[in-house]
Amino acid sequence: MKKVIVIGAGITGMSIAKMLNRNYEVLVYEKENKPGGMVKCDRIEGHLFHKTGGHVFNTKRKDVFDWFWQQFNQKQEFTKADRNSVVSMADGRIIAYPIENHAYQFSENMMKDFIQDLISMAKNRLSHEPQDFEEFLRARFGETLYKEYFQPYNEKIWRRPLTDVPLSWLAGKLPMPTLEEIIYNNFNHIEEKQFVHSSFYYPKHDGSQFIADRLAESLNIRYNTTVNSIKKSEEGWSVNGEQCDIVIFCGNIKDLPHMIKNYNIDEFINDIQMLEAHGTTTVLCEIEDNPYSWIYMPSREHQAHRIICTGNFAISNRNNGKMSATIEFTDYISKDDILENLSKIPYAPKYLAHNYCEYTYPIQAPGTREFINRFKQYCETDGLYLLGRFAEWEYYNMDVAMGAALDLSRKL
Repeated sequence: MKKVIVIGAGITGMSIAKMLNRNYEVLVYEKENKPGGMVKCDRIEGHLFHKTGGHVFNTKRKDVFDWFWQQFNQKQEFTKADRNSVVSMADGRIIAYPIENHAYQFSENMMKDFIQDLISMAKNRLSHEPQDFEEFLRARFGETLYKEYFQPYNEKIWRRPLTDVPLSWLAGKLPMPTLEEIIYNNFNHIEEKQFVHSSFYYPKHDGSQFIADRLAESLNIRYNTTVNSIKKSEEGWSVNGEQCDIVIFCGNIKDLPHMIKNYNIDEFINDIQMLEAHGTTTVLCEIEDNPYSWIYMPSREHQAHRIICTGNFAISNRNNGKMSATIEFTDYISKDDILENLSKIPYAPKYLAHNYCEYTYPIQAPGTREFINRFKQYCETDGLYLLGRFAEWEYYNMDVAMGAALDLSRKL
């Protein structure tokens, strides 16, 4: 049997390890003391704390869907829910998501402005493809929605002018309605069901940590083990001195130049160093009961951009019936600033705990994908594979990470 060493016991690493486990000897290195990577959860004062957001499962890929349910019992271990998302506007008005389908919930002035935008957009169709995110949003949704929602919300996330955000990351991340669909959906009060995770599956107990723990079963994982050396040898590779035929790296590509030994990647190092990402400060709170799953917040009165109502995902997430949620801030924010911001956020959030993760969202610049693909091809010829959100610098949700693992398992 050939031996494979997988670096990182996040969703991607454990998925590829399980897929290869029958035909290879597989060893997984994990620097933390439990599996899960970005989907890890803790229990705080009886509430389940998703430390980097609120992770749920759904997919449009049948092969991912089938593989996932080979690992779990859908009826006994999961619940299925429709995503009930809303936008909490600066004026306190709650508008159903996606916002462009619900003009009848706007204030009178905003509704009139939006109607004028639709008329103008119908008369003046774009003759060219948008070149950046701002141009895309203005062309697709009009000036009113851009200024009232899309601009302030996305500037909180990206922390840069939206003209500097390329469109390469966009596919599959947002509803992509045509002008005709926006008008039709508003006339008929149509609920949009095509966007990502419009319905989803969620574990009845322990949230995404349950998923991670199940995937870890039957795997040979060495916890509390930092990888310091990935060395090319005549026989293949060695990781921390352990010999193997294939290495699958599911960590952060920015760490690779410090780990790689005896293997020349000099031509790629500068581009690796130039890669940018955002971190997230996630705050666990008790909040007032509400019926929502995600609450998006464009208000410039505070820095948070969304509330993920994880207390609504499963009864087991609550403490004695009290509602819990995670509130997300882009990048680092101190506890004092968190508390000041919470006083301005709807549903009276009460602080319980917070977690800062330096890397949560990779930022793609023009040329990022081309560079990553060149680097992957270079490494793969020698049996070193990059896989996962920060190994491939792609904004992978859980299901997309599993799909990438399936694709690689077939290649191997």
